[in-house]
Amino acid sequence: MPGKADEVALPAVSDSLQISVLTCHPWQGEVYAVFGHTAIRVKDLKYGYDIAFNYGVFDFSSPNFMSRFVKGETDYVLSAYGYHFFLYEYQVRGVTVEEQVLNLTDAEKKKLYEALCVNAQPENRTYRYSFFFDNCATRVRDIIEKNVDGKIEYKPTGKNQTLRDLLHEFLKSSPWLRFGIDLVIGSGADREITDNEKMFLPCYLMYAYSDAKILSDTVAEKPLVAESRNALEGSRFEDLTTATDYPLICGCLLFIITGLIAYFSVMKKKQIPLKVFSFILFAAAGAAGCVIFFLMFFSEHPCVDANWNLVWLNPLQLIFAFFFFFKFSSKAVYYYHFINFVALSLFLLAWFLIPQYLEIAFLPCILSLWLCSGANIWLNNKYLHRNK
Repeated sequence: MPGKADEVALPAVSDSLQISVLTCHPWQGEVYAVFGHTAIRVKDLKYGYDIAFNYGVFDFSSPNFMSRFVKGETDYVLSAYGYHFFLYEYQVRGVTVEEQVLNLTDAEKKKLYEALCVNAQPENRTYRYSFFFDNCATRVRDIIEKNVDGKIEYKPTGKNQTLRDLLHEFLKSSPWLRFGIDLVIGSGADREITDNEKMFLPCYLMYAYSDAKILSDTVAEKPLVAESRNALEGSRFEDLTTATDYPLICGCLLFIITGLIAYFSVMKKKQIPLKVFSFILFAAAGAAGCVIFFLMFFSEHPCVDANWNLVWLNPLQLIFAFFFFFKFSSKAVYYYHFINFVALSLFLLAWFLIPQYLEIAFLPCILSLWLCSGANIWLNNKYLHRNK
């Protein structure tokens, strides 16, 4: 949740203390809300306070926010404020907020509440955010596990899934966002993950809690959740529908346009139309390659290294694009296109052997670069032989 929240005083507790986990369903209005959100609610009927502990607070106005975000150096904050303020934001968005009241002893509630209060202090509240491994959901899970007397046993999901599989579940209504994420995350997101690792997604943490049990040597086994209810009615994760695959459609249109320009240029022996189109296509691909290269080697974001998309999107394309119009560089451009054509041919032939999920929408884009290099090889070869 973005923005700064006003802190409130944290009073003493009574024997009527109630602690629950809040799961906010996905909202398509902003990228940061597409995967949902998790928070903790602390309510004391005797003292009359109702507080939301929110691990998802960040500040767009903080110094160098965007550059730090790109580098994976984003710091999030635990903020404690009135529950009604927390709920109001999701009421405006029109999404469901589900509440799971924890089945804890008075001692466990007090211990957990005190841990939250300590964590919310200015010197402790900031943490280095990691989308997959240290976020609002994992922080809630971890602090509850640490302050329960015993061990929490979660019911197995029974599914073999990767990090990318889980992302795709939440991105089926956002094809362009899925396309962009699949471009920048590498093969690390395609390993099979444990049930515990799946809890980085708020809805998966909620499902895990619904059948979880507290195991202890001193007391009998008991369910972790005493009661589940809807704090707010609205759109739900289950309501997400599969949208039209616009990236694939646009990719196919790009390939058709590339084919027409390549055919015209080869048949008419006209280099200028192909050079102009090649410049635009390769400059765009090179710019995307710069982003992937930066994330691979200079970012702290998880799962962005070992990205095979760098084969067809690389920074060299942006550099060579500016030499396409100069006669003195025609031989270098010819060899560049030849190497690129061979590299893309091998990449396409090894498509199903590459240890990384590749979007089907990537295929027409790769074929466009492949065809463009092939047409340039043909025309430049004719040009070089004619000059000889």
